[in-house]
Amino acid sequence: MIARTPTPPYYAVIFTSLRTEVEEGYKDTATLMVELAQAQPGYLGVEPARDGVGITVSYWESLEAIRNWKQQADHLIAQQLGREKWYEQYKTRICLVERDYGFDKE
Repeated sequence: MIARTPTPPYYAVIFTSLRTEVEEGYKDTATLMVELAQAQPGYLGVEPARDGVGITVSYWESLEAIRNWKQQADHLIAQQLGREKWYEQYKTRICLVERDYGFDKE
């Protein structure tokens, strides 16, 4: 599903990853992270995809909202588990969305 974002400006956090073979706890933690992010002030939406390389783009109102999410207690634990168990490699990029446009058949 494509996230319904407000009129720019807003921020995008692009998390790109390569997984390990370890599955234990990953799906439950990923589901929990989405639920917790949705409850964070400043959260606007998310668009995940995985086909070999995983890409998750989350959208935020401000850099402060992103910093607060990065420091959320359960998210800190998930970040540590990701480094220890679930990811071979990852990269996080934070971008200012200055313009967006699209098409919706409906």
